[in-house]
Amino acid sequence: MDGKKFKAAVAALSDEKGIDVDTIYDAMELALTSAYKKNYHSLSNVRVDINRETGDIKIFSFKTVVFDEEWEKEEGKYETEIIVDEDGNEEEVEKDYYYDERIHITLEDARKIVAGIEIGETIEEEVTPKDFGRVAAATAKQVVIQKIREAEREIINNEFEDKKDEMVVGTVAMEDVRNYYIDLGRTQGILPKTEIIPGEKIQMGSSIKVYISKVENNSKGPLILLSRNHYGFVKRLFELEIPEINEGIILVYSVARDAGNRTKIAVYSENPNVDPVGACIGERGSRINRIIDELNGEKIDVVPYNNDEARFIENALSPAKNLHIFITDEKKKEALVVVDNDNLSLAIGKRGQNVRLAARLTHYKLDVKTLDEASEMGINISE
Repeated sequence: MDGKKFKAAVAALSDEKGIDVDTIYDAMELALTSAYKKNYHSLSNVRVDINRETGDIKIFSFKTVVFDEEWEKEEGKYETEIIVDEDGNEEEVEKDYYYDERIHITLEDARKIVAGIEIGETIEEEVTPKDFGRVAAATAKQVVIQKIREAEREIINNEFEDKKDEMVVGTVAMEDVRNYYIDLGRTQGILPKTEIIPGEKIQMGSSIKVYISKVENNSKGPLILLSRNHYGFVKRLFELEIPEINEGIILVYSVARDAGNRTKIAVYSENPNVDPVGACIGERGSRINRIIDELNGEKIDVVPYNNDEARFIENALSPAKNLHIFITDEKKKEALVVVDNDNLSLAIGKRGQNVRLAARLTHYKLDVKTLDEASEMGINISE
């Protein structure tokens, strides 16, 4: 095997796959060790060395230096060990002596080769076969491919493990009955059809924004699950489209979403000169409209967060007006909402959507009552 060609091939592989050169060399040494053992019926005492500078491959067989069995007996140095029986009685017995000339060498013979060598050290001999290049290339191929795949999986996992809950842009690559497969560069993510925005059409080859809902590493590589109907997707869109949110001037308190229908997002600013709701909507709705377009026409209510919980609940129930909010249990986060007949349907919303989203947004359980129902409960509200 020509060393220069081998070194060039490793460098090219490293550049193409983005894998560290040493990782490839380590995989090759492991593969070539297996190849030699298999094809030359070797024991485990083999070491493969690849010179990183020249690309030359050499194989060494090593033997461990031990005492000769007969010498030990003659000198009275035969090793013993203590055996303890079930009753706790101890007995000193001679160790079984194991000597295999294929992996062992006596101290006397070893010192003929290396002066001063000691028991337990190893002595090496190069055993590289002339035809090893051909055999090694054929045998090691699959092992090397496997190691490269493992290294690639680790690189991909490291790249995406910190991207959970982030939004990325990919390309729609494939589709089957249940999923879309999104090309994310080094790997693909899975966008289940249950996670797209209801009613939207996904075009093959198109660029698409997706939210990473889960990253899981397994034997086949990282599993990256994507979503477009997750409430976090809306939050990331606001961060992308509203510079003040991205810069931290405006903060997002919470998001509640009924994908495909309506989203409520609560925002605030610690700068009294900033109008958080107005900034999110933009001049003539320019900013919010870009987000609505990405959400396939989904309606968005941007409401101001207030640390007065009653005021916040009132804001969250927009567009309903003339509301009376009573915090009935602050610890359990329960509140009573009293509303006049004109605003009852707006407060509850179609199929209860408005009050349901407001409850998620405020983290309060909301009980909506009319003025008459409140009066029957003993709650009198002056108009």
